[in-house]
Formats: sequence, structure tokens, C-alpha cells
Amino acid sequence: MTTKMTMVYVMVNSVKGKIIKQISNAYSVLGKDKIYICTPRGRFRKMKMTPLIGDECLIDEKNNYILEIEPRKNELKRPSVANVDVGLIVVSMVKPDFDSLLLDKEITSIILANVTPMICFTKLDLMTKETKKEYQKIRNYYDSIGILTFDNQHLSLLIKKLQGLFVVLTGQSGAGKSTLLNRIDPKLQIKTDEISESLNRGKHTTRHTEIFFTQKIAFCDTPGFSSLTFTNQEEEQIKKAFQEFSSYSCPFRDCKHLKEQVCGVKKAVEEGKILSSRYESYQKIMKECQK
Repeated sequence: MTTKMTMVYVMVNSVKGKIIKQISNAYSVLGKDKIYICTPRGRFRKMKMTPLIGDECLIDEKNNYILEIEPRKNELKRPSVANVDVGLIVVSMVKPDFDSLLLDKEITSIILANVTPMICFTKLDLMTKETKKEYQKIRNYYDSIGILTFDNQHLSLLIKKLQGLFVVLTGQSGAGKSTLLNRIDPKLQIKTDEISESLNRGKHTTRHTEIFFTQKIAFCDTPGFSSLTFTNQEEEQIKKAFQEFSSYSCPFRDCKHLKEQVCGVKKAVEEGKILSSRYESYQKIMKECQK
């Protein structure tokens, strides 16, 4: 009798929704055109499962509990977001300076999560002549390997491409993620701040992860970071994430493109077909995997 009553109670009071914001253990869930502030049921801790931004869920609208989490199509570890269509990496060319290793780590992390990576370059107006040459070389390369690139001076192209998608913004602190959203929709008025001149990195003005709906796009703004590690990641997965490497033949099928004397990838780097910074990133990420 008790079991039947419980089942009826859940059916009557349950609402399907999407987690759009988290601050500590308070989750904002959008359901039935209304936002509910909920906490997860205790059993999630026992299951060692944490609700994530982007989760489709079932909530108890009377008692404001998250009852169930729907199966996820994917999950990013950093930032921690689920069911993502595009990982838009916001990359500053100046203040903070361009960091090729961090960019490649972000691309790798996004691909490993079965999410489509895209890049948006910012602060182009601050570039020197030398920086502009390097920027064009970098952008041309990533376009050539199938990663779409945009810049914050032509936002209409970016908005058109992202229509109807759930997009998580990720990138270094101070790269301009919140500023980019404010330019796309000035009504958002997301707090921003200047970067630290001494540290050459941004201040963490975004303290939590939150979804904003604008221009028929669901944008997820996230706190920035300055490092990303791949300790204990499988080397074979890293190889696959550097997708352009598969275009070059190696004598050995299990070639890691590291210490092998004869290697198609290393030859492509020497010939300028693979960006040298891209290969250096690969080496460093693979080294992290071996720790």
C-alpha cells in the first residue's frame, strides 16, 4: 500500500526540466516555463552522481527536489556540463596572451567528450603586426583541420552557425567569455573585469556556471581557468583526438609519433604541414598521460 501511494505522489508532483544554473547545492531547474530552485535527493550522493548544468531531469515541484537525471548524451569534465552540442573555446590573442597548449588541451578535452569544438578569437584590436601574422597562421591551420573558427568582430557569422544549439563557452580566465555574451545580447549585463597585468591572466568574475537563452541559442557561461591536465588518460584516445594526424602514414600501426625515428606525423611537422605548436602540445599531453 505504501509503495503504491509513493508512486502516485511522484507522478502527481513531478515535473520534467533542465538544470540551467548551480550555486553550491542549489540548482535552478527550468520546467513548465518556470524556474524551480531545487536540491538533489540524498541518494545521488550514495550513487556518487552529481547533477550537472544541462542535465534533463525530473523534479518534485512541491518539495523542490531533483528526483531523477535522464541519461546524458555526453559530459564535459571541465567545465562540468552535460548534453552539449558545441564547446566554443574563447581564445584571447592579447591580455592574456595566446596559449597554444591550453587551446589544444581544450580542443582535446572537448573531442574526448564527443562534443564539437569551435574557436572564437578575441581582442584582435590589441594585436601588433607580428601578432596579426601569427594569428592568421594559427586560424588558417585550425580551419584546415576541420575546426570552425570565428572572431568577436563578426558575431553575426557565429550567431548564425550556433542557431538552435546548446553551446558551452570555455577558455582561459580573462579571454572574454562573458564580454562575448554581453556583445551578443547587451541585456544580459554579465559582470566582467580587467585582467591582472602582473599575472597576464583574468580575474575570475564568473563564479558559477549558468545557461543564458538568447538569439535562439542556449549559451552556458562558465568560470575561466588557466590549466587543464590529462593524467591517467589513455594514450590511444589522445592520438584520436589529434584527428589530423591520421592523414599521415607511419610504418608502424601503433606509432605514438614520439620517439619513433621514422614517423609520418613527425615528417609532416618538419615539412610545415602540421603546426609545430600543435605537435608540441601533443607531446606534452602524451607526457601527462604517462604520469
